[in-house]
Amino acid sequence: MRIEELILDGFKSYPVRTTISGFDESFNAITGLNGSGKSNVLDAICFVLGITNMQSVRANNLMDLIYKRGQAGVTKASVTIVFNNQDRSKSPLGFENTPQITVTRQIAVGNISKYLLNGHKSTLQALQNMFQSVQLNINNPNFLIMQGKITKVLNMKPAEILGMVEEAAGTRMFEERKDKATKTMTKKDKKVEEIESLLKEEIDPKLEKLRAEKRSYLEYQKATSELERLTRLVKAYEWVLAVEKAEKAADGLKRKKKDIENAKEDVTRGGRECQGMEKELAEIHKKREKEMAKGGKIQGLADAVNNLERELVKIKTQIEITEGTMKDDEKRVVSAKKNADDLSKNLEERRAETAKETAAFTQLKDAYDAGQSELNKQEELLQSLITGLSSSKTDDENAGGYLGQLAEAKARLATAGTEAEQAKVKISMAEKELKDKEPRAKKAEKDGSGLIKELETKRVQVEKLREMVGKAGWNEDQEREMLESQAEHQSQMADLMEKRDTLKSRLAAIDFTYSDPEPNFDRGKVKGLVANLVDLDEDNFKSSTALEICAGGRLFNVVVHDEKVGSKLLKNGNLKKRVTIIPLNKIDSTRIAAEKLAAAHKVAPGKVDLALDLVGYPKDVSSAMAYVFGRTFICADKRTAEAITFDKSIGVKSVTTEGDVYDPSGTLSGGSAPSSGGILVKVQELKAIEKEIGVHRRAIDEIRGTLQGAKKVIDQWRKDKKDLELREHEVRLLEEQVSGSNATKIIAEVEAARKSLVDFKEIIDQAKEKQKQASADCKRLEKEMADFRDNKDSKLKEIKTRIAEMKKELSKKTTQVKLGQKEVQTAELELQQLESDIASAKAEIEEAQSAKEKSKTEYKALEASLKESQADHKAAEAKLKSERAVLVAFDTDLADLERDLKAKKQEIVDAELELKKLEHDLGLVVKEKSSAEGHKDNLERQFTWITEENQFFGKAGTPYDFQGVNLAQAREQCKELESQHKGMGKKINTKVMNMIDSVEKKEQALKKMMATVLKDKGMIQDTIEELDRYKRDALTKTWEKVNGDFGLIFAELLPGNFAKLQPPEGQDLTQGLEVKVRLGPVWKASLTELSGGQRSLIALSLIMSLLQFKPAPMYILDEIDAALDLQHTQHIGQLFRNRFKGSQFIVVSLKEGLFTNANVLFRARFRDGTSIVERTERRTGGAGHA
Repeated sequence: MRIEELILDGFKSYPVRTTISGFDESFNAITGLNGSGKSNVLDAICFVLGITNMQSVRANNLMDLIYKRGQAGVTKASVTIVFNNQDRSKSPLGFENTPQITVTRQIAVGNISKYLLNGHKSTLQALQNMFQSVQLNINNPNFLIMQGKITKVLNMKPAEILGMVEEAAGTRMFEERKDKATKTMTKKDKKVEEIESLLKEEIDPKLEKLRAEKRSYLEYQKATSELERLTRLVKAYEWVLAVEKAEKAADGLKRKKKDIENAKEDVTRGGRECQGMEKELAEIHKKREKEMAKGGKIQGLADAVNNLERELVKIKTQIEITEGTMKDDEKRVVSAKKNADDLSKNLEERRAETAKETAAFTQLKDAYDAGQSELNKQEELLQSLITGLSSSKTDDENAGGYLGQLAEAKARLATAGTEAEQAKVKISMAEKELKDKEPRAKKAEKDGSGLIKELETKRVQVEKLREMVGKAGWNEDQEREMLESQAEHQSQMADLMEKRDTLKSRLAAIDFTYSDPEPNFDRGKVKGLVANLVDLDEDNFKSSTALEICAGGRLFNVVVHDEKVGSKLLKNGNLKKRVTIIPLNKIDSTRIAAEKLAAAHKVAPGKVDLALDLVGYPKDVSSAMAYVFGRTFICADKRTAEAITFDKSIGVKSVTTEGDVYDPSGTLSGGSAPSSGGILVKVQELKAIEKEIGVHRRAIDEIRGTLQGAKKVIDQWRKDKKDLELREHEVRLLEEQVSGSNATKIIAEVEAARKSLVDFKEIIDQAKEKQKQASADCKRLEKEMADFRDNKDSKLKEIKTRIAEMKKELSKKTTQVKLGQKEVQTAELELQQLESDIASAKAEIEEAQSAKEKSKTEYKALEASLKESQADHKAAEAKLKSERAVLVAFDTDLADLERDLKAKKQEIVDAELELKKLEHDLGLVVKEKSSAEGHKDNLERQFTWITEENQFFGKAGTPYDFQGVNLAQAREQCKELESQHKGMGKKINTKVMNMIDSVEKKEQALKKMMATVLKDKGMIQDTIEELDRYKRDALTKTWEKVNGDFGLIFAELLPGNFAKLQPPEGQDLTQGLEVKVRLGPVWKASLTELSGGQRSLIALSLIMSLLQFKPAPMYILDEIDAALDLQHTQHIGQLFRNRFKGSQFIVVSLKEGLFTNANVLFRARFRDGTSIVERTERRTGGAGHA
């Protein structure tokens, strides 16, 4: 690619279109007087090539390039170059098939630029890219040598000369990229420091605080959920029990009614049968009496005996019924008292709790009321002091201000004194009452000492029995807890076994079963599959895929003790699938050599492990594990695996954690997961489940063993518990007798009087305290009144501040008062329910006791009547027998009939007894049903969600699953959780979840950003190292070539002499280069020993050697021979001809010695303010003009 034609129009000193054609393809010279416009030709060429530095074309801006800056009618400048592009080997990229390229650049007034390529519009960047592809980079022009460059080269330091060589080698851009990369690394380091600082000083402390608050908030939520869950569970359980009890009672009620109807039918039927039998008996007697001679007397006796017998049967029946009723009433009394005692105990406990809550609320309310009252007084005082008027509605003229408060304090002082006097009067009356009743109480105590002593004896016996029961080493809670624990372990073990079976079904590949190949076969010699023998820590789960790939098919091999065991298994073991056997005594267990292992850890510390070191296994199968895992490395990443595998000192197969396999033979495989699909991790899960099952099984065996071993203790405990309940019943009976006596009443009255004395004394003490407080208030108010008179403004300000503080304090207490009031109301409702239940229980006791007493009275009366009737019957029967001695023949029939009649009557008695018992049971069932329904209704009123969700109560998988629920324990947990919940509610941050989420996202983003920055930094460091290696290689090659050409060119320009480039003494090639010159046989120590011309030749030789290293298609030289004599100038011309064949030279010179060697000479002249150019073809002698 060379210049054929140059067209200038309006450019600098060429106002009209000037065509310079006929450029020689090799050597062209331009000469002319100073100011003739010869250098403007070179400026025009640089202008078209796309120069952007106007100083290089001797202009300040684009306007300077237009003829006379557009003031002479020429408003634009245009330069066109026609290039010959027939040599395809030197064509620009993309223009190989274009034999001629025309490039035009135009500028117009107003800094309007235009670029044309082959007649089409183009851009500066496109043109620069085209020229740069053929080594014509105008903005870094090594093809353009101006006069000043020679001088510049002469003054260059070693580092600057090295820069020229680097520019020729093309490594200058690498240095620029390295500097850019270094600056980028500095920015990256600064960014890392900023991120670390932000994490350390802001994010981490804030996260630590928020995480602590989050834990507290989650615990609070957990406690809230657990409290609500337990409350619902307990109340649902109570509701279900009440419903079941009511339903059970309803069913029992139906059954009892049906049984009563059946019993009544039996009684009626028996009565009819008895009437028939009695009628038959009467007929037999009638016949018998007819046979008797003395009919009247015997008949009378017989009637009397019969009447008495019927009376006896009736009385005995009534006695049996009454006796049964007495036993039932006794049981009812005991049961009702036990129920009442339990309720009373619960009531006392709840009263104590309610009293504490009420006292706490009262104290809180009193404090609140006192604060409110004091606030009202202070506001009243402030208003009174400001306006002189009181806002109080009282008519008292002193109600407001200091006077009103002082009057109120004096009133309190007087009231307290009155209370103290009244209490003293009451003390006097109580002491008088004590004096009267104490002697009577002592006498009553002495009279009832026997009963009290018996009661004390029984109580001692009860305490001993309680101590025995307590020391027995057993109790109901312990037994229940153990049974519940056993059930819990069994339930959990069943769940785990189900999980185990499910996981085993997924791990069918490692299911290895066999039959004993011979009798008495030692199964311990079959160790199992390799996969089942591996123990993998959770920390190494990330390497499971690599380990599975490392093991391959060996993971499913069977490890046995020796080859004999393996042979027996294969022949007679009834194996269900084909397996490979690993006999421990024959296997090759060679591991990777220690020196290779050490070398691997040195190459990639912390990133490489021997596969065998990552797995656990029983000691007796270590050789098999070495055979499977002992010859492979597990690497953290691909780079580490590649470095380890292909390191000559290691050369071992490696597998990355992602599953890529590197083999020293050069093969690489990967990209898909193994078919085993995480089998090692699943095996570890299976082992963990088996271990948990073993723990639960041992716990169950331990509980069963404990219960069996404690059987004797449990039996003795139950016997002592029964004796204790009996003695406690006796103590309750005695306590009832003692409490119902006059002695107890009089003693209780004395105790009440003594308590009254203590209470009245406390009233006096309180009154004195009130007097003291009221007196202090009077003094304080009098002092404040005096202060107000002296300093009104200060006092008003003080009162306002006090009012503001009091309002702030009262606002805090309002919420506490509302919460406390709600708690007290709930406790009072529970108390009312308990009191209602106790009242019902007491009513039941009274009813049962009344029924029992009534039955006792009836029983005694019936016993007396029975004795009397038996005596009368005996006497009447004796008389009748003596009269009927002659009638024995009729007695057989009568006896049989009477026996049947008696049996039938007994059946009637039994039926009536059963009927009465059933009626009594019916009453109990009705009461039980009513009580259960009342409790159920009360729960539904108190907890409205019960009616909406009761269909889920007791169902498995719902929050109301009652399996294994301990109601007492659940209630206790509710109390603990409620207390814990109140304390936690004051400390938690409810917004922490939203806050921590944003901070954690910010932390993750920063850490991700830092990881990206560090990764980029590493890549930059690798790039710099690679650039340094490439730069040194390229620089060395360039230096060797340029140095050789430099010496030869200098020898041509100055025959008999030589020059070279070498690093300064003690320095490296990359630190700089300096010129060494040999004139004749002598090497000069410095260039200062040379003449100016010699030095110019040195600089020119260096420039030409650099140009020859990477030849350009065209060179432009501007008066480079200015400091040379004629002979040296001729040598330069010869040099162009000999050493730069194929390149086009365009040289501006004033010396004939140079341009006489040119093939074509252009002469520039300046005529009438315009430059013209004439062409002379020196080699052919022809001349032309353009």
